[in-house]
Amino acid sequence: MIKFSKVALATVGALALAACNDDSDSDSATSIIETPVEYEVVLKNLTNGQPISPPSLLLHDTGALFTVGEPASEALELLAESGDASEILSDTAFILSSASASGGITYGTSTTITVSYTDKVKYLSFVSMLGNSNDAFTGLNQVDLTDLALNDSATYQTVAYDAGTEANTETVDTVPGPASNAASPDGIAGEAFNAERDDIDIVTMHPGIVSSDDGLTTSALTYQQKFDNPVMSVTITRTR
Repeated sequence: MIKFSKVALATVGALALAACNDDSDSDSATSIIETPVEYEVVLKNLTNGQPISPPSLLLHDTGALFTVGEPASEALELLAESGDASEILSDTAFILSSASASGGITYGTSTTITVSYTDKVKYLSFVSMLGNSNDAFTGLNQVDLTDLALNDSATYQTVAYDAGTEANTETVDTVPGPASNAASPDGIAGEAFNAERDDIDIVTMHPGIVSSDDGLTTSALTYQQKFDNPVMSVTITRTR
């Protein structure tokens, strides 16, 4: 028969108690760890001749990037006229997380972006400029993610909007894209962003490109820059 001293028994009891306390602390710590979510987003340019500016994906629970029938924000104006998303990304009041493509999406090609956050989110949004235009843009506005389960996917098709901040003159002086570069005698396209608003100043569906081929003789664009809706295909997969 093995006998234990009172000291030995006390030591064993203390170790057992410590072990119980450790387990309790561990369970408590585990219970407060937030569950991260992650989305893989594949974006494809469906146009024939419109390069799309680098998309920046936003995760958020409130807010919207634009409303059809209302004026564009200054951040959206900058994006729609020049492809610059910096002002949109700086609005940390509603953005929970963001991720950007390293470059634009040329026609017929696609890019993949992964965006994540420490907990479940409600919306995913993005806007990108159609490069061979005055102020055309496309994107997703408040796509609801709440019912997208792990490993599930959802595909959306985007349309072209007009920011309403710059008249659709299509001239070499006002279109900043590569088509305007090609049409310019010195190979330099027109200005990008201009703070002056000389159009109807509300966001609408884009009427499309007219082009020099269809009678707008001052246009720097041709039939190749024309587009029909949809202009992009976007597939969102929840990977975590």
